[in-house]
Amino acid sequence: MRHHFIAGLVSLSVFVLTGCISITDAPASPAPVPAEVTTIEIVKEVRVETTPNLFIMYTLKEGVTPEQFEDWVRTTDQPSMRALARVQSFRTYRAERLLMGEGEPGVAYIEAFAIPDLEGFVAEDMGGETVQTVMGGFMGLVDAPQFIVVSEVE
Repeated sequence: MRHHFIAGLVSLSVFVLTGCISITDAPASPAPVPAEVTTIEIVKEVRVETTPNLFIMYTLKEGVTPEQFEDWVRTTDQPSMRALARVQSFRTYRAERLLMGEGEPGVAYIEAFAIPDLEGFVAEDMGGETVQTVMGGFMGLVDAPQFIVVSEVE
């Protein structure tokens, strides 16, 4: 029974494929000539993620809502800081709860920066217009920020 089924499939595929194959002595038509390409430019930015080396932990000032602050983070803080050449990675995290124990976290937000050239960032970028503008807005929204330089334990 199985041999008849396989033979039927082979016959069916030969029957179907014969309608798709055409053999002729006519010369093949030439392929269309592509337009001339004068320049090919490939631009690829490669950013290698490093371990964060700056954390900022803080709470919001009284009267500043999380919605107001997070809108400012998305529209001003992140785009401005991420555009800096020395800032390889920048993320803002909302502290939600303690994993163990009772009560609330001691901070409302934590920012993690990966800045491979931290000394250059402090010496040149910190005094620049972008960072100063962002810091002015930031300091008007947050209370008691702690800027902590860290290194990974390996």
